[in-house]
Amino acid sequence: MTAVARALFLDRDGVINLDDGYTYRWDSFVFVDGIFDLARAAHAKGYRLFVVTNQAGIGRGLYTEQDFLVLTERMCEAFAREGAPIDKVYFDPTHPVHGIGEYRRESPMRKPNPGMLLAAAEEFGVSLADSVLVGDKDSDIVAGQRAGVGVTLLYAPASPTIDAPGETVDRRPTAVVTHLRQAQAWL
Repeated sequence: MTAVARALFLDRDGVINLDDGYTYRWDSFVFVDGIFDLARAAHAKGYRLFVVTNQAGIGRGLYTEQDFLVLTERMCEAFAREGAPIDKVYFDPTHPVHGIGEYRRESPMRKPNPGMLLAAAEEFGVSLADSVLVGDKDSDIVAGQRAGVGVTLLYAPASPTIDAPGETVDRRPTAVVTHLRQAQAWL
């Protein structure tokens, strides 16, 4: 019988990199302090590493999927060099209101929906109840809760606000961390 994997799910903008609004170029991609330490600690404890990110900038026509994929490849190379390889990056380019053409639609993958997390669980045999999610928005927390992730951490270096609709979800994270090193205690 195979062991069930645990995962660390990371939002991208605001958790992996500073969120300057629709980041899609490597020259404006700045890693958040502590992200590699957190990822290495998780990797050392046997966690799979996944990025789960809404990328509405694609749907809005601000940049292309190819732009995103080029940046993602460089980001993944940096994580690998740091000793914390990312297993897979899941992204959703849609937006139900501001998307253009095929991108203007509801999607089960777009957070706060749990689709990206459920896809990783299915594809990699991840036990969501034994996993950890770190996000900087309430939509990240809600997606984690809807998927059944055991620990949802809100990364809020400033003051947190939890205000997205979440009919049947608690919306309160397991904990709020003001520095990513604090998240290591939850692994």
